[in-house]
Amino acid sequence: VNYLYRPEDLLWIEGAPEAVARLNAAGVAVVVITNQAGVARGFYTEEDVQALHQHMQRELHRAGAHVDAFYYSPFHPEATVDAYRRVSPCRKPGDALYRKAIADLGIDAQRSFAVGDRVSDLTPAMGLGCRAFLVETGHGRSEIPLLPPGAQVASSIVEAVDLLLRTS
Repeated sequence: VNYLYRPEDLLWIEGAPEAVARLNAAGVAVVVITNQAGVARGFYTEEDVQALHQHMQRELHRAGAHVDAFYYSPFHPEATVDAYRRVSPCRKPGDALYRKAIADLGIDAQRSFAVGDRVSDLTPAMGLGCRAFLVETGHGRSEIPLLPPGAQVASSIVEAVDLLLRTS
């Protein structure tokens, strides 16, 4: 869902909560890093983003899973809301939120990975030494021609987690 902010609009990709649970069971920190241009455009508020993240966490708990940390950037250089109109290193493909997650959670970037459906999700992580998986769900298929060297393609987060846990 583009500009997802309403909990009732959340649709999990099949197997995603269980894939997160498998990462949790393997001792892998799970972090969500997201651009939230809808805040900058006045479609919804930061409180809406936080409420969605809380809803996601409740849904994941039902599957025996959890996200260790959520980070989001509400900024956009063409924002309609003045307070959010700026170029920010927090907005992907900037790497500030990746760096913050690494510092906050004591993550070893060289032993970590990113999964996303846009190349802009992967390039900051790869720049920090993480492995990267572009999933074909969401926008992923259209992003394949833009894939940077070293990134891998997976059909979904389920396949990405399978690959990661087999090779870790």
